[in-house]
Amino acid sequence: MKYLALLIPALFLALFAYAVVRRIRLYDCFTEGVKEAVPLILSLFPYLAAVLMLSELFERSGLSAALTNFLSPAFRFLGIPPEISKLVLLKPFSGSGSTALLSELLRTYGADSYIARCACVSYGSSETVFYISAVYFAGTARKNLFKPVAVSLAANFLSVILGCFLCRIM
Repeated sequence: MKYLALLIPALFLALFAYAVVRRIRLYDCFTEGVKEAVPLILSLFPYLAAVLMLSELFERSGLSAALTNFLSPAFRFLGIPPEISKLVLLKPFSGSGSTALLSELLRTYGADSYIARCACVSYGSSETVFYISAVYFAGTARKNLFKPVAVSLAANFLSVILGCFLCRIM
């Protein structure tokens, strides 16, 4: 295991040695790469800002709580504990918010409880769909997001259902 910790420094040193042998100007290459990254960051910013603002509005407006209360019976029917409904709804929007919610669930119900296991599995098997979509589609000319986002949300939801089912039988 100690040898794996040396892998990245060894790769860095090998790259540095290769650049010295080939007489490549590392600093100039680095600054060229940074120059190419600036337009990418500028194109990503509006999409990321929109996702972050919508996530915060979703929580602060009370829509998250209302939607959680409304969908809890349907989630219970599908085998998802109602206590993790808010996590299931929040995860596609906010990674840090869902991490805080997962921590709260673990503290409230204990790490070995069925609810905590379902929360951990649903957290680990889902993704922040809207953030990833904003990053991925910011660089594309066509902005047809409906199909990929719908498929991603459906996959997230099905993974939560399957994960809770597996937590129940194991």
